[in-house]
Amino acid sequence: MTKDFKRIADDVMAGVGLIRESEPDAMKAFAALSSAATASHALDAKTKELMALAIGIAVHCDGCVAYHTRMARTHGATREEVSETVSLALYMGGGPAAVYGADALRAYDAFAAGTG
Repeated sequence: MTKDFKRIADDVMAGVGLIRESEPDAMKAFAALSSAATASHALDAKTKELMALAIGIAVHCDGCVAYHTRMARTHGATREEVSETVSLALYMGGGPAAVYGADALRAYDAFAAGTG
């Protein structure tokens, strides 16, 4: 199964932009929540992105997997850290999470190679 993870991650951001245009107040509130939730305090940004990736895998969200894999890598996550995140998500999400976990590893490899 081949997916264009860059396109999927970019589509997530384009979708956010569409919602921002039609519902600016809701998206302003969502952006504030996003900023507060992802701010580095006791946990750094990389750890929070890996947590978001695990949740995205467990809830079977293509856009979440692509976007948070990209962001985890941007914040310095290694393939090994993504792999351990996949393992935890598999534990929490069962068999279907394996499909999305494999996608997270494919996405990481694509972003690392500059092809995703």
